[in-house]
Amino acid sequence: MPSYEPVTAVLRGLEVLRAVNHLRSATVREIHEATGLNQPTVVRMLETLIHAGFVARQPSQPRYMPTGRTLELSAGYELQREVGLAATPVMTRLRRGIGWPSDIGVFDGDAMVVVHTSRGEGGRFLFERRPGFRAPILATSLGLAFLAHCSEEDRRQALERSARLPEPWNDLARQPEALAARLARIRADGYAGMDDAYSARDYGGLASAIGVPVLEGGVAIAALNLMYLRDAIDQEKVVRKLLPVLQEAARELGAALGGLKRPG
Repeated sequence: MPSYEPVTAVLRGLEVLRAVNHLRSATVREIHEATGLNQPTVVRMLETLIHAGFVARQPSQPRYMPTGRTLELSAGYELQREVGLAATPVMTRLRRGIGWPSDIGVFDGDAMVVVHTSRGEGGRFLFERRPGFRAPILATSLGLAFLAHCSEEDRRQALERSARLPEPWNDLARQPEALAARLARIRADGYAGMDDAYSARDYGGLASAIGVPVLEGGVAIAALNLMYLRDAIDQEKVVRKLLPVLQEAARELGAALGGLKRPG
């Protein structure tokens, strides 16, 4: 459940912005009909959106239209789509080469958003995930590999959000010394593993993963994992035989993704 009740004014503002964006050019009445909000509320929301730079009023008539600034709101989504497209050929080759599937994720607050997966390629994996799945930062190999190599700002944001969440793996966000030791170990080992409690909850303890960062200039811009079934191969063998291949794929992805423009 959310920690707080939704802010009604924000929800109304977003409804109005969505209507203006959809209609391209709209009167107060048209926005009222599209949203169901009363006209005085629509006017207040429009004035707020004009002040914020997301909506403009046509000078010759009382019609409202979206500004170019609304494009900023899709920047994160566009990045995710571009990362997924760029990663596809690398991950397809990786799946064919090692037989186990991978996910690539990008940072989004308290989670890594999966933007591409090879779980459906080369035979179905027992546990499916689709692009858009949010992998918890402190529970997954994707999240931990990213956290150990990301910028200070991304790490601060991730830990602040995770510290407010109740799941047992988020205890690390409230234990600075334990967290520092865990991240140092990940850097020394060259990979992160999935949290056992998370594996038990989401995979019945049957599956696990190792993850590595995708780096640009030594800083994580994404993370790549390798999923496996525990009854088929143990982690020691995965690390010994498959980690070098996963790391090479991550280096290739880093080179491919390094030129993509990130928001901010």
